[in-house]
Amino acid sequence: MVTRRTFLLGALGTAVLAAGGSAVSIDDGLLPGRARLAELTGACDVDAVPVAGPVGAITSGQFASSARGRDVGWSLAVPPGHTAANLPVTLILHGRGGDHSTGFAQLKLHRFLAAYTRAGGIPFALAAVDGGDGYWHPRNSGGNPLGMLTQEFLPMLNKMGLRTDTIGLLGWSMGGYGALLVAREANRGTLPAASGRTTVVAAAASSPALFGSYHASASGAFDSAADFAKYGELASQPDTGKTALWVGCGATDAFTEQTRRYRAYASPLPAGSIAKGCHTVGYWRSVAADQISFIGSHLAAN
Repeated sequence: MVTRRTFLLGALGTAVLAAGGSAVSIDDGLLPGRARLAELTGACDVDAVPVAGPVGAITSGQFASSARGRDVGWSLAVPPGHTAANLPVTLILHGRGGDHSTGFAQLKLHRFLAAYTRAGGIPFALAAVDGGDGYWHPRNSGGNPLGMLTQEFLPMLNKMGLRTDTIGLLGWSMGGYGALLVAREANRGTLPAASGRTTVVAAAASSPALFGSYHASASGAFDSAADFAKYGELASQPDTGKTALWVGCGATDAFTEQTRRYRAYASPLPAGSIAKGCHTVGYWRSVAADQISFIGSHLAAN
């Protein structure tokens, strides 16, 4: 029986031959609809389903952010059987087009956290907040999601009883870039903070939105070449000091090569890898359990 995938791939091959008989690799990125072709070849066929079982509470709300000049939403997930009191916390940084709910509604991070703690892992909380689409750094528009994270959101979490002196970070796509940026700024001592210094003990980034130059960056990601030089050039300037890193990407992703570059410059070599997968929720879920365990082990040591 001929499957739909086989039929469509056969049709693609016929179209290539009709165009002149010269084959073009999907990985060359030269054919239109590359993402769709990757799906057809099975390059994106990765995913993970969190282990079934009890999960902890998720609470949500909003606060008026002076740093962003608007009300922003937030969500907090704790492991089953726990409250926020005295738990360490990991900040969840969403991708472009996402918000504070994406990590729980789509990636199911609270379920991965619950499975991890049920298996004996250290309990910690996951806290997410709306960062907008400004790539998690100060912008000419006046919005400052980086300042919002550290000068507003972390103090709010501290008032809720969470430990915020040492934190973890987890993000994907734009949020993966954001996690690496926050870790770098914290280790440089240039992270805006309400009081004292926040230590980032671990940062996990999936498919981080890293770019080789300002002109190669996504539209609207940076205000200028100078803005990119300050906040965008992370691949060759990890500067994450003692922060433990997990950095990975699907092998069929627009950010694969820059992720490889980041991993090559980082020392020691980060955990994670370049493995099968695309820029999809399925890939991000496929690595979530490993990321949660990685962050938990480093929070436990601090």
